[in-house]
Amino acid sequence: MTLTRRRGLQLAGAALAAPALCLTARAETWPSKPIKAIVTLSAGSTIDIVARMTLDPLSRLIGQNIIVENRPGAGGTIAGATVARSDPDGYTVLINSSMHSATPVVYPKLAYDVARDLSAVAALGSSPNVIVVPPSAGYKTLQDFVAAAKRKPGGVTFGTAGVGSATHVSTERFRYAAGFPGVHVPFRGMPEALVEVMTGRVDFSCSSIAAALTFVRDGSLVALAVTTPKRCSALPDVPTTTELGYANSDYTFWTGMFMPAKTPRDIVEKMNAETQKALRTPGLAERLSQEGVDVMPITPAEFDALIRTEIANTFALVKATNINFN
Repeated sequence: MTLTRRRGLQLAGAALAAPALCLTARAETWPSKPIKAIVTLSAGSTIDIVARMTLDPLSRLIGQNIIVENRPGAGGTIAGATVARSDPDGYTVLINSSMHSATPVVYPKLAYDVARDLSAVAALGSSPNVIVVPPSAGYKTLQDFVAAAKRKPGGVTFGTAGVGSATHVSTERFRYAAGFPGVHVPFRGMPEALVEVMTGRVDFSCSSIAAALTFVRDGSLVALAVTTPKRCSALPDVPTTTELGYANSDYTFWTGMFMPAKTPRDIVEKMNAETQKALRTPGLAERLSQEGVDVMPITPAEFDALIRTEIANTFALVKATNINFN
């Protein structure tokens, strides 16, 4: 091999290695400046509360401020598109809920792909939706309610936080598993929906636990079941829908963190590790539990796989029931 050719190959190899070396160096020095966390819902929402409770100790661990920016609208897709298009350098993260997995079904013409353009980083916590009815209805068990729902002409009414919301998807999933008809009554948020349930103008709701917990505790609503596979620490005496015999009715409402898909994996893994440490901050798990949220330790790869499964399940639900999320 001539000296000139050998030198050319060396230069070519160095050029190929340079990006990898650059990414490694960037991962080792990250974070060197504040991080922006874009939240898909408004201040005071469940995911906003969970995010702020977690990001505070996380910022101390990584030694940088994490600036929370609420950017609600269009089912979280405004915030999602912003982060998907941002520089993949680890300084812009998305905080979204399980409605992230419903996005491809509800918004099939989006300019970004939820599974392809965003990488899961860490789950901040999970909570059930809780099936609630007004005390005046007199239902003692979920089976009592389902039996009555099957008999009601035209179907029972159910209130949600809007078309395509996590509360909508979870209700349809349970309703299909239980086999009764229903009429969707969408609201701008769960507070408005729950008021209508409390008054009896709407028959039931599969509400986020954060929105319903106070009303369940003071007796304004009756909790018949929760939708997670396991019972919730905030309502330990309330059974799950699956333990009551409704197969494939479970739905977990989670809050999670995402980065652009091309973010170096070293940064994704480091952020996950630091987030897990933050969630072990003394007293934080107890404070989250008071909000009806349980910690959800999961790796980025496991989280990505969970999202792909949830997307497939939602598409299957739509195909089986002809639900219109538009």
